[in-house]
Amino acid sequence: MKEYVITVKETNNPSILKFEANHPLVEAGHYEYRNIDEAKNAPLAQQLFYLPFIKTVYISGNFIAMERFDIVQWEDVKDEVAQQLVEYLNAGEPVVTEEPKKDKVAVTVYAEVTPNPAVMKFVANKKLVPDVFEFKNIDEAATSPLARKLFEFPFVKEVFMDLNYISVTKYEVADWNEVTMELREFIREYLAQGGEVISADTPRSSGAQQTGSATGDQNLDETSQEIVNILEEYVKPAVASDGGNIVFQSYEAESKTVHVILQGACSGCPSSTFTLKNGIQTMLQNMMGDKVEEVVAING
Repeated sequence: MKEYVITVKETNNPSILKFEANHPLVEAGHYEYRNIDEAKNAPLAQQLFYLPFIKTVYISGNFIAMERFDIVQWEDVKDEVAQQLVEYLNAGEPVVTEEPKKDKVAVTVYAEVTPNPAVMKFVANKKLVPDVFEFKNIDEAATSPLARKLFEFPFVKEVFMDLNYISVTKYEVADWNEVTMELREFIREYLAQGGEVISADTPRSSGAQQTGSATGDQNLDETSQEIVNILEEYVKPAVASDGGNIVFQSYEAESKTVHVILQGACSGCPSSTFTLKNGIQTMLQNMMGDKVEEVVAING
C-alpha cells in the first residue's frame, strides 16, 4: 500500500494553502467544491468541510488546495489539516469518485458559411441528432448538454441541430473571422470526447412538432399534405445544405396562402424573402396550379 506524505506550500493568495502529496490523488480533471453539497462525488472534500474554517476545496493531480474563512489563520491550523489528510489517505479512503475516461473517437468538423451572415454551419462526419432541434436560449436547451455548453459562449444567440450539423446564430458584437475556429474546435473536441449531444427525451423543435411526420399526417387535408410532400422532397434538402430548415405550418384554402416556419440559418436571413417569393412560392404555384397564391414565412 502507498504511504502518503503531505507537504504544505503557500500560494500567492494568503487565504489559500496548498497540500501536496507524494502520489497522485486523482487521475484526470480538476475539481472545485464550494460546499459539502457540491462535494457529493468527493468523500475527502466532504470530510474537509466539517472543519468550520474551510471555504473552498480544490483537488487536482497530486495536491489539494483549500481556501479558508477569515475566522482563523493557516499558521494556527495547517499542521492539523495536514495530519488529517495523511491519516485519511493512508487509510485507503477515496478522494474523488471519478467517472471512467471515455476513449476519444475520430471526429472531423468543418465550418461552412450560410446565406445568413449571422449563422455559421458546423458539419460533422457523423450523425449527431435523429431529428430537428432548435434552441433559442439556454433555458430551452435543458436537455441538450452540447447546446448548453455552446450558450456559454457570450456571442452565441441560438443553436439549431439537424442530422450531422449544427447551425449557430451569433450576436452582432462578434465577428465570425475571430470566433469560428474556436467554436469549431470546441465542437470537435466535445464530440471526440464522447459528449452527449442531446438527451433521448428531448422534444423535437416546435416547428417539427406542429408539422408531424413528413410521410403523412392524418390530420392534414389533401392539399396541405401535398404541400408538405413538395417541401420535404424539393425544398428541405436545399435549405438544409444552407444550415436551415423549413416547416409547413398551415394552408388557408380561402386565400390560398401557405404559412411556413423558417428555422436555423433561414430564420432572419436577409435573403429568405427572395427565396420564398422566387423559389418556394413559384415552385408551389407551378406544381399545384391555382391552389397556391402566396407563401408567408414566420421566423422560428
